[in-house]
Amino acid sequence: MIKVKNISKYYGKSKGAENVSFEVKKNEITGLLGRNGAGKTTTLNIITGYIAADFGSVEIEGYDIQKKPRQAKAKIGYLPEKPPIYTDMTVDEYLFFCAELKGVDTELAEKHVDEICSITGISEVRSRLCGNLSKGYTQRLGMAQALIGNPPILILDEPTIGLDPKQIVEIRELIKNLSNNHTVLISSHVLSEIDKICSKIIIMDKGAVAAYDTLENLTNIYGSAGKMNLRVKGADSSFEKELKKIDGVNSTVCGEENEQGISDYSITYSKDRDINEQVFDLATKKNIKILEMKSKVSTLEDVFLNIVGKDKEKLN
Repeated sequence: MIKVKNISKYYGKSKGAENVSFEVKKNEITGLLGRNGAGKTTTLNIITGYIAADFGSVEIEGYDIQKKPRQAKAKIGYLPEKPPIYTDMTVDEYLFFCAELKGVDTELAEKHVDEICSITGISEVRSRLCGNLSKGYTQRLGMAQALIGNPPILILDEPTIGLDPKQIVEIRELIKNLSNNHTVLISSHVLSEIDKICSKIIIMDKGAVAAYDTLENLTNIYGSAGKMNLRVKGADSSFEKELKKIDGVNSTVCGEENEQGISDYSITYSKDRDINEQVFDLATKKNIKILEMKSKVSTLEDVFLNIVGKDKEKLN
């Protein structure tokens, strides 16, 4: 478990983090989001004990990171954005070196490294030099070093950066599986990845926590209005008027009817409404054939932009 209580960090007159508080519970995967300069890296550096907060505290499994750093850090496996790899070592040499640094019993180290290599899918490259690994294997090796010593908490900074789509899916599944035995805090610019694997989401802006909740709750609070694209055949002018009368519909825009009698409608409606059934019933009542009906719900990107402002830098 991670407890962050009102941490603040200043660099001269610049604010790295201010009054940041949140809690990551056991076996949760929590995503940390924010545009560049929002305070994510500063927050992670404080949590891992790399730098000290000016104010506030961080507890790792009950240990204060400043008062009992050795005990707290022993509970953390950390994968920074750039994995800390020694390029002139082989994968095996590097992992056994990490095991020694983390105090893994030498008699147990070989079995432990075998297990970690199997979990992270790097068994076949153990004899290669770290500097000769592909980007995907380098990220997996970084994950492996974080797992050495079997820490209960994993902190992952941009674990899928620079990976191809197949590698991203593989790392995503790996992180999901790791959450069975580990608490995970993950920072990423790839919103689709956070959306797929995280149970809680923290959004930072200007060094502070702007929002912290489940995606479902954040969507209910900060999500955009619902949107529907509707294509029908055989509609007359009264159909659009009737669409506007449906409870929750905010606006409708009708394109020009083509020569086959097909019309397209763009409908916006309140985010807390589901108008699919009413639209279908109206079309049936008027003997109008529905060719396509697609509803677009709010995404994590919509939530993010609504929180930090649409004039701000957009994430990938």
